[in-house]
Amino acid sequence: MAAKEDAELEELIRNAGRESEEQEDGGGLDLTTLLAVARKSLPWMVLLIGLGLTAAWLFLRYTPPLYKSTSTLKIDEKTEAGVLGLGGLGAAVEQKQSLNKLSGEIELIKSDIIYRRLNDSLALDVNYYVQGTVLETEIYGISPFEVSYQATADATFDQKLALRFLSPTTFELTLPEQLGGGEQQHSFGQPFTVAGFRLTVRPTREYSPEALDGEYSFMINSPGALSNYFNTNLLVDIVNVDANTISISFTDHNPAKARDIVDAVDAVYLEEKLVRKREQSARALRYINEQLSNNNESLGQAEENMQSFVKRTGSYDVKGEVGTITGLLQELEVERAKLQEQGEMMGDVGRLLQQEQLTTRADGDVMQSIPALAEVKDGQLVQRITELSDAQLDLKRALLSYQPGATVAMQIKEQSIADLKKIVRQLLRKNQQLLKAQEAKLLGKRAELETKLRSLPDKYTEQARLQRPLELYEKYNLLMMDKQMEFGISMAGATADFQVLSPASPAVPISPIKFIIYAIGLATGLVLGLGLIAVRYLLHNTVTNIRELERNTNAPVLGVIPTYDKEKMAVSKLVVDRNPKSALSEAVRSIRTNLEFIATSRKKRLISVTSTISGEGKTFVTVNLAGIIAASDQRVVILDLDMRKPKVHLAFDTENTKGISTILIEKHTWQDCVQHTSIPTLDFISAGPTPPNPSELILSDMFDPLIAELHQHYDVIIIDTPPVGLVTDGILIMRKADVPIYVVRANYSKKSFLKNINKLIRTNGFTKLTTVLNDAQTTGGYGYGYGYGYGYGQGYYDEDNTAKGGLLSRLRQRIS
Repeated sequence: MAAKEDAELEELIRNAGRESEEQEDGGGLDLTTLLAVARKSLPWMVLLIGLGLTAAWLFLRYTPPLYKSTSTLKIDEKTEAGVLGLGGLGAAVEQKQSLNKLSGEIELIKSDIIYRRLNDSLALDVNYYVQGTVLETEIYGISPFEVSYQATADATFDQKLALRFLSPTTFELTLPEQLGGGEQQHSFGQPFTVAGFRLTVRPTREYSPEALDGEYSFMINSPGALSNYFNTNLLVDIVNVDANTISISFTDHNPAKARDIVDAVDAVYLEEKLVRKREQSARALRYINEQLSNNNESLGQAEENMQSFVKRTGSYDVKGEVGTITGLLQELEVERAKLQEQGEMMGDVGRLLQQEQLTTRADGDVMQSIPALAEVKDGQLVQRITELSDAQLDLKRALLSYQPGATVAMQIKEQSIADLKKIVRQLLRKNQQLLKAQEAKLLGKRAELETKLRSLPDKYTEQARLQRPLELYEKYNLLMMDKQMEFGISMAGATADFQVLSPASPAVPISPIKFIIYAIGLATGLVLGLGLIAVRYLLHNTVTNIRELERNTNAPVLGVIPTYDKEKMAVSKLVVDRNPKSALSEAVRSIRTNLEFIATSRKKRLISVTSTISGEGKTFVTVNLAGIIAASDQRVVILDLDMRKPKVHLAFDTENTKGISTILIEKHTWQDCVQHTSIPTLDFISAGPTPPNPSELILSDMFDPLIAELHQHYDVIIIDTPPVGLVTDGILIMRKADVPIYVVRANYSKKSFLKNINKLIRTNGFTKLTTVLNDAQTTGGYGYGYGYGYGYGQGYYDEDNTAKGGLLSRLRQRIS
């Protein structure tokens, strides 16, 4: 028999599995269920948001803020070629050169050279810390003590040593486990050796009696750790290539330290730039001096060559000499022309003398007749010609009165004219000879000048060849001497080629940003809350409200029984008689009213109450529905046919020594087994001792006569049947019932159980099958609760679980 029941159970499980694979009625998104899930998850969502904000607050509370300080520099770099006036680059090349130069300056700022100067400037090789309530904080610049050290070859860097003041003059040093641990006591100002260091601890101006209560520590940083610290936190960026501006920023958990480091970087960079500028100036000056020395030698050689040329040629300026010779030739031509003119004039005078008359004008003189005579430089000749002209005029006037030779006076005058002509002829010959000699001299001088002029191009070429290097060396020498003076002045007052456009700004916190952290906490809480709603909705597999019941089943809903939370019950009880005006009683009355429309006979009715599994409240519904019907002056009897796990006798606190099982085996009559309740018209027959074959007893010939006989004495028979999801006994009884009722418990019955209802209707033809939603909260929220909590177990053969009434149990029920 047990094997048969197991086979039936396996068959039901397989059928349920097949049903779960079928298309669900009313599939898709259930907004009502989703809203119900959201309403019930609202406290959890608020809790998650609160946890997210709390986590954000804790993160901000216990995360040291990171501060950032920034300065802006303008680099006015010039190449040495540009400084010397020898550079000439295009715009694109200059921009690339500027970018390369700025990149080089950035590498200089982030080099070990600057780091070493930075450490020497701020003494960052020793860090000091104080222990707070939770976090350890670096005390930069305000440490009550300072540590000076000398490192040996086996010194252990980067280890934190704890220090605690014992008195105003002594302190205790605690070594870490890496250094062997242990505690040492020392005095201020007394050197001691530890971890490979020769240490001396001295109090500072910040030391006060309050510092005695603090817990401090210090760490000596290695050069590598310092370089890594600077590389990690120092950021140098190009702001504007055209303007040659860069920004220097430093991040640290201590704002004062970040700002001091940026200021120190600017200062040590300035110092390094001055050193580099002096070195560059010194190199340039050495170069200039070398060039001056070499140029002086070349200039001296060029001057010697020019001097030899002048001595050899006798000319300093060949080009000017060409002009001079040309001018001389022109002057010679003018003089020669004048000599020729004078020669012609003297020839004219000689011809006039041949004509016996120098002039024919009676009222003129010879100078007007022969204008060229004015240019004759021989005064004697001019005088004789003038005398001759006057004598001839005088003779001409005398001839007007006398005949030639007629008188002695005439003869004297004629003789005087002849003598004068003779003298003039002699003077003319003399002057003509002189003119010829002068003209010959001029021609000789002209030939000499023309010869000299023809030799000048070779001299000019040679002089130009010697002049070019001489002028170049002189110009270059002047330039180098000028630059030598400039660099001498620059070395005397050297200044760096950059400007601090914006000094180190006050360090501002850059992380964590409160708004963003709180936003992340809020968003995380919201996402987790929405995720919880989504997960609970996707995992939601229980019936929660009447809408889901109506949506997923073909059976009509007879009514809804609300949660009964006036008292907690370990087992189902009859409560409608104690609280006739309660919401539960009214709900059961509504079910009784709806039964009037379903039952075919209002006088004699057989009602079966079943469920899918144990714990869904079928016994509670059976007992209280029977009580409500009995309260309407109808005689009602309850039959407990759940013989495997009877509970009706527990509802009335009676024994179960005899009942249905003993009646069906004809050991007792129903009159022997019937028991009365507090309601006069309500009786019940318990299940009796558990038989080995409940199904066979129900199918026996004794069951139908029993029902018929009970109908003669009672108006309504209500049968508490076994769960149909586990055994088939309930189905056998439901076939005999006028109104089969299927109980579904809110927040307990699985949605897959509703497929069993549809299957019963489809396969067994239970057209009058109705459903009742039990334990539903009337507040409208999701998760109607296990209000009356009579604690059915999951397994049909499990023992009853007593409900725990403590605070934890109630809280678990509320948030489930």
